[in-house]
Amino acid sequence: MRITNIAVILAGFLAITGASKAEVKWWQKSTVYQIYPRSFQDSNGDGVGDLNGITERLDYLADLGVDALWISPFYPSPMKDFGYDISDFSNVDPLFGTLADFDRLIAETHRRGMRLIMDYVPNHSSDEHPWFKESRSSLDNPKRDWYIWRDGRGTNGLPSNWLSVFGGSAWTLDQVTGQHYYHQFLKEQPDLNWRNPEVQKAMLAAMKFWLDRGVDGFRVDAINHAFETEELKDEPLNPNYDDSKPEYDSLLHPYTTDQAGNHDVVRAMRNLVDQYDGDRVLITEAYLPYDRQALYYGTPAAPEAQLPFNFQLLDLPKWTAEAVATKVNEYEAALPPHAWPNYVLSNHDKPRLASRLPGGQVRIAAMVLLTLRGTPTLYYADELGAPNVVIPPERVRDPVELKAPGKGFGRDPSRTPMLWDASAYSGFSTVEPWLPVEPNFRALNVATQTDDPSSVLSLYKALLDLRRSNAALNIGSYKQINTQSDVFAFIRQDGEKRILVALNFTAADAVVDLGALRGTVLLTSLMDHSFCNLVAGKMNLRANEGLIVELR
Repeated sequence: MRITNIAVILAGFLAITGASKAEVKWWQKSTVYQIYPRSFQDSNGDGVGDLNGITERLDYLADLGVDALWISPFYPSPMKDFGYDISDFSNVDPLFGTLADFDRLIAETHRRGMRLIMDYVPNHSSDEHPWFKESRSSLDNPKRDWYIWRDGRGTNGLPSNWLSVFGGSAWTLDQVTGQHYYHQFLKEQPDLNWRNPEVQKAMLAAMKFWLDRGVDGFRVDAINHAFETEELKDEPLNPNYDDSKPEYDSLLHPYTTDQAGNHDVVRAMRNLVDQYDGDRVLITEAYLPYDRQALYYGTPAAPEAQLPFNFQLLDLPKWTAEAVATKVNEYEAALPPHAWPNYVLSNHDKPRLASRLPGGQVRIAAMVLLTLRGTPTLYYADELGAPNVVIPPERVRDPVELKAPGKGFGRDPSRTPMLWDASAYSGFSTVEPWLPVEPNFRALNVATQTDDPSSVLSLYKALLDLRRSNAALNIGSYKQINTQSDVFAFIRQDGEKRILVALNFTAADAVVDLGALRGTVLLTSLMDHSFCNLVAGKMNLRANEGLIVELR
């Protein structure tokens, strides 16, 4: 076992400022909690979660210690992609409630000192949106250019070889006008033409509608898909593709993703939100390497998103101390000087942490998420250690799974009902929910874990409380400390206050040599130590244990 003396490394270390206290914004200090509204709480007994259900559970969220709620789409929708196919950008689907319900939700959220962030979907609408119905009605309709229409060509009669993210061609022939329309997702989700100034005006007006109602910001869906090249070049084959991956990955996508025009769109959105008080926030979704992701911050003179989502730890092929540390350090190095970092480990499109990580690492992941420098986003039920749920074929709802059954691409397993208690359907609903409930819900739920001081939920609460109360963990700088290869250790520092975080990524014991330094253990991921334990010299880490230590 290799032991490294970190006192030598720390000697003379002057921390780079994490964030000047005078400059700190609410979204820098906050933890964001993502709610998938269909699955959080059903208030009216129809088996589907709704806005009033979220309002009913706000006290839980406030007690948990999160600061902002990001709610996935609740707009009117035919639900082909469960709310991401929007037929009205300025209303609430009756399935989820009413505008009055939304107004009550935002008022109650604010009353508890939390913020509310909405999902905003700029790339496409539903094919049932009135705009698209007009657009497809004739070749010369005034809204024809609100969407992307092209004539077919070549042997297969398609405008190009472009593929839908969900599989199959990204072009669908419209029988009424004889042209094809473009859709980067389902055929029921036609792409909007952001080159048209009228589209820009209408979509920004939709954002303004919600800003006027008091929303604190937007998570901007699939922003890297907003533009595509006007010239319909076929995209090249991916030489590394194999059929274990989605069909979309069989091509490279230089002409349909991450175009320069995307940044114009985000700058226009930022210009709008900056006109409102309260420092409204933009969070952008784009799965990109760090150098390209960093561009979505914009510049101080032309700002874009405050928080372009960082998904690199979510998509790690191997969860090891070395892999995590490498990505964190690459990210810190790639950030523009004016940028604030953020981390995402789970969301509604990916398998849950408990099903993705090696055994025993759910608690380490919680510590990674909530102790690194930057704004963390927590996905509902991850604070319980909830796993994916196996979905029987007859219960599958996700169009991704329905288009490629049995390949494991489906997203239903991570979208199942929240686990509240040991009653029927785990307290989510009084009737059979839209997706199956975790079979072990009687043991794995909020009520049970609240009563257990060593539970995963208790760990999350402790971490969130510590993060809020300790400036070093909240806004302090970050510096990795070299240790044995199975341990990721780093210092968070604010002024004279220094916090050591040491995380053991394996099922074997490890040791960190503090040298002459001393410290007080503030928290162990195993939740079985007194929080006043003094450490000096060689600090022991048990299997899969993380420690947070205040250094002296």
